Amino acid sequence: MNVLIVYAHPEPQSLNGSLKDFAVQRLQHAGHAVQVSDLYAMKWKAVLDAGDNTASLSGARFDASHNSKHAFAAGTQSEDIAREQDKLRWADTVILQFPLWWFSMPAILKGWIDRVYACGFAYGVGEHSDTHWGDRYGEGSMAGKRAMLVVTTGGWESHYAPRGINGAIDDILFPIQHGVLFYPGFDVLPAHVIHRTSKIDGAGFERVSEALGERLDNLMTTAPIPFRKQNAGDYSIPALTLRPELAPDEAGFGIHVVRD
Repeated sequence: MNVLIVYAHPEPQSLNGSLKDFAVQRLQHAGHAVQVSDLYAMKWKAVLDAGDNTASLSGARFDASHNSKHAFAAGTQSEDIAREQDKLRWADTVILQFPLWWFSMPAILKGWIDRVYACGFAYGVGEHSDTHWGDRYGEGSMAGKRAMLVVTTGGWESHYAPRGINGAIDDILFPIQHGVLFYPGFDVLPAHVIHRTSKIDGAGFERVSEALGERLDNLMTTAPIPFRKQNAGDYSIPALTLRPELAPDEAGFGIHVVRD
């Protein structure tokens, strides 16, 4: 299996850095091929702008979607974007690893998504009709691939429980798991979350690394989150609202997951 780890932490000697190194070794020892996009080490350019298209559209008002679509179709994307897209094509499984900063991913990782997920590559694909509204949410260019988040937090696990002050971790991660990953077609595995990072000592590292190792050992057999596919009949098209007979009188993120 080909595994791409997109890693976002500025300190190589951090807990995240040690876990990333552990993950690479564990996966390689199991016979998998691994590539790592270490965004801070790469000095990744996080800002999406007109310069991402090497063919100047002189005089034109900058439109992010149009610019990326033009560059992707014409083969004029900047080299760093094209390299990361090739890694995504190569990968069978993608792991996004990052610390939870202000309830989301670090800006450098968001910038990787903004720039690498070009129009025509990760979105803006498929037909639009009365019965099919583009290849997305379970379909698209990443269909058939798996993805998983490895996330660290400074807070207690209870702080991220369903009644915790920070909100349920599944709700906090929903925009990433359902939007960034499921939207272009990934099968999204449940996130692996490590809490109270500042309290993890040597013995604690052995514990959390072994727990991560077990998740990595089961990447191919873990059941993905059963998100509802957009074009499978659960949503009215083109309104894209969940049909009233499904999860009636309910709202929120949970209605987009199939329940037993």
